[in-house]
Amino acid sequence: MNFKKHTDSLLEAVTLGDLAVALGASVQAVRQARAAEGSSSHRSPPGGWEAATAKLARKQAAKLVALAARLEASPPAP
Repeated sequence: MNFKKHTDSLLEAVTLGDLAVALGASVQAVRQARAAEGSSSHRSPPGGWEAATAKLARKQAAKLVALAARLEASPPAP
């Protein structure tokens, strides 16, 4: 079991780029949708953002559940 490899997996984050791809939008559009409401840079989020974001969250959660299972199945290091 490789400590760095598995902890890298734990620390992987979903990026704005990942979210933009899932939403079929540009990174800039995602940034603007995330800006504070009322600010001049705020824009409405892309349509269907809820379902696309939920799908991305479930994918990330599945990766973490699989990592936990691999770690729990591994014998402890000496």
